[in-house]
Amino acid sequence: MRELRPESPDPTLDQLLDRAAGFPAAGLRFVDRRDREEWVSWARIRDGAVPVAAALSHLGVGPGDRVALVHSTGREFFHAFFGALLAAAVPVPLAAPVRLGRLDEYHRRTAAMLAAAGARWVLTARRLGPLLAPSVAAAGARCVDPGELAASARGTPRRPVDPAALALVQFSSGTTVDPRPVALSHRALVAQARILNGFWPDRDGLRHSGVSWLPLHHDMGLIGCVLPALERPGVLTLLAPEVFVARPAKWLRALSRYRATISAAPNFAYALCAEKIRDHELDGVDLGAWMVALTGAEQVAPEVLRRFQARFAPWGFRPEALTPVYGLAEASLAVTFSDLGRPFNARRFDRQGLAAGHARPQPDGVELVAVGTPVPGFAVRIADDDGASLPERRVGRVLARGPSLMAGYLGQPAATARALSGGWLDTGDLGFLDGGELFLTGRAKDVVILRGRNHSPLEIERALAGVAGVRDGAAVAVSCLAEGAATEELLLFVERARAGGGDLAALSQACAEAVLGATGLAVAAVQVLDPGTLPRTTSGKLRRRETLRRHLEGTLP
Repeated sequence: MRELRPESPDPTLDQLLDRAAGFPAAGLRFVDRRDREEWVSWARIRDGAVPVAAALSHLGVGPGDRVALVHSTGREFFHAFFGALLAAAVPVPLAAPVRLGRLDEYHRRTAAMLAAAGARWVLTARRLGPLLAPSVAAAGARCVDPGELAASARGTPRRPVDPAALALVQFSSGTTVDPRPVALSHRALVAQARILNGFWPDRDGLRHSGVSWLPLHHDMGLIGCVLPALERPGVLTLLAPEVFVARPAKWLRALSRYRATISAAPNFAYALCAEKIRDHELDGVDLGAWMVALTGAEQVAPEVLRRFQARFAPWGFRPEALTPVYGLAEASLAVTFSDLGRPFNARRFDRQGLAAGHARPQPDGVELVAVGTPVPGFAVRIADDDGASLPERRVGRVLARGPSLMAGYLGQPAATARALSGGWLDTGDLGFLDGGELFLTGRAKDVVILRGRNHSPLEIERALAGVAGVRDGAAVAVSCLAEGAATEELLLFVERARAGGGDLAALSQACAEAVLGATGLAVAAVQVLDPGTLPRTTSGKLRRRETLRRHLEGTLP
């Protein structure tokens, strides 16, 4: 376990904002789909947050009250976020409705999250109010526009806040269960921001800055990108997620244009860039300043990283910039980091050995990417189902301990007790240590069980990476005991690369053959779906259990 560097006494997030407001060259830069930019210093963010805080106090919002935020990427989100904090309330960032064809699912999940957080007020733009109405009504909450609130606000209330007080309710990803409200204190969030900034200290001639298109309701976007820029204080360039999805080249162009050194994204984003970006979109682009390209939030596929490295090397991208990491909302984000400045580490292990709980190196085995060693102040151990520590190369539950762990799941003492014990967080992930580095093999509750043996769905899904016609990163493997069957069968759900047309039977056969060749497992059925059909979390992770549920109910399109 590495040592933390000495720090000043615990500040709160609102105190960090006060400090950052004294640095006129630090702040947020918003870039829209037409490459128009808006510069907003931290001082202007604070100026916009103060009247929101006053208005919230006038509404009766008091210390500790939860206030939901549903905003697109823009300064309005930050006025609402810091306005809640200045009122000693607790912001609860939630996703905005962007897929109009899936509003029923959105309303169900959003209403559940509002109820779980106990949020009576939802701060959002007036134009989103009608879309949010069913969710808000179901939760017994009320929508208000923070801009309209601020226009009629009077006074500048500032309530002192203890560093141990609740600062943020960050919902977990919810890949296997409904998202849980993760309670994070000011102390935990500041500790995490300082840990991250410790990886890229400024030096003579080098002032680090970042670019992010990640959603602001997601821990990687808010905690991992925004809060370090606040704590430095520094500069962060923000694009909306929908801008990146429509034109992935916008992300790389922003990195080049602003000579940014740090940016993070899940595995699927690197795959999307390698697949979709054309040479002409990179005219004049130079990625030589990009020193840290973090990848996490989902399983890291080595073939995707190599494809990205090779694709963008002609534009100055350095292979050692790609840095696999591991984290989760319950730890305020980062738990392990790979060494910066070293190419990513991937090793091959015996497939059957992994299924049996032993990580035995094998030249032609399944390839896994190391996600690094514990970040400063953190420790990681691998445990069996009884909590006993396992030696290296033994697969078990990943446990983490550190200064930025959650206080618990808000209002869920039983779930908190299952996750936190003796200062250790049970992450719910499976993995092993090899040479001190962490390798992940899957989720404890997300296994495929066939003939009494456990198999990683990730390994099965990765087998489809090279199948022509399959959308990258859009496959789900589950096991199911069909009616009248004697044993569980392997079902595969894949999204085709393009909607309409194509030989579906041939594509299904190709998928089944790829899985059989890579894993030795026979697929009982392959269901080919249109792009965007598989259920995902708000951060883009595939939801395997939800996919199976919809399949069994006949509601999977």
